[in-house]
This record gives sequence, C-alpha cells and structure tokens, in this order.
Amino acid sequence: GPAARTPFEPRQDDLPKEDLMEWLDFDQPWGQLVLRATLIYWFLLLIFRFILRRDVGSMSMADLLFLLLVSEAASNGAQGQYTSVGDGFIAISTLVFWNYTLDWLGYHSATVARLLDPPALVIVRHGRMLAKTMRKELITRDELLAKLREEGIDDLSRVKLARLESDGEISVVQYDAPGR
Repeated sequence: GPAARTPFEPRQDDLPKEDLMEWLDFDQPWGQLVLRATLIYWFLLLIFRFILRRDVGSMSMADLLFLLLVSEAASNGAQGQYTSVGDGFIAISTLVFWNYTLDWLGYHSATVARLLDPPALVIVRHGRMLAKTMRKELITRDELLAKLREEGIDDLSRVKLARLESDGEISVVQYDAPGR
C-alpha cells in the first residue's frame, strides 16, 4: 500500500500547480504600483509629521511609517492579496527608495530635516511649566512630572530647561546647585 505520511507532508495533489515564475509575474503595471506606494507613503508621512508628531517614542516617524508600510506590503505579497510576489517586490522597493531618499535628503539639507522632524519645544523654563506649549502638545502636568521623576527629579524648581524632543522624549537640564 501507499507509504504513511505525517500531517505536515503535503500530498502530491496538494502542491500548487503554478510555476514559480508565474508568482513573480506582475499582475498590475509596475508604474501603478510605484505610484500607489508613493502616494500612500507621502500621505501617511504628512499625517505622522503634522498630526501625530509626538506620539511615536524614540523612533523617528519616517522610520515607523516605513516599518508599518513594509510590513503591510510584505504581508500582502506573502498572503496573495497582491496577485503576484512581483507586485509586492515593487511596492516594498518603492517604500525602501522613499525612506532612504528622505533620510539622505534630511542628512544633506537642514530644510528637509526641519520639514521631516519637528523642532524640540521648551516645556519647562526656570522651574516653570510653559502651559501654552504643553496644552498645544497635549502633555498634562502629571505626565510631565512622571517623566521628571523618571529622571530622578522630584522638584520642578530644580529644572533649568526641559524640552519635548522630536522623537517624543523629554530632555532635562537641571540647575547645578539646589539654590540655583
């Protein structure tokens, strides 16, 4: 009789009938894939930069966006939501291109760097919270004090300057001596 097989061994008739080259064929025009990936990248970059600018943590927004989109593009390609693996390759390659290009431009151009990364904002000066800036950035007093405690600061008057950095972290400069 037929040899016994494990549950993990496919039967011969379970194997895909397509040729590997068919998986790599483009089912959509590659220019359309590049345009779609480009439009999505730029749209989401603008949303992250101007709307969600401080909620990311220590990763740059462009890097987070890149990881999310590559993950989604790879998932679509792997799960067959693109009708070919080649379509996924084009979308991922487009995202890699834009991520690298923006990093390169930001490194070589202060103007581009300012557009991509929000400037650091002063939220405490000479022991006083700057309520207008904190309100604009949706940082509560309790959140600020918790961050200061994480830095070992239990008294706001010890803070010479605290800034909300472009990556969402708070940097603190203390007075040297307790009496200022």
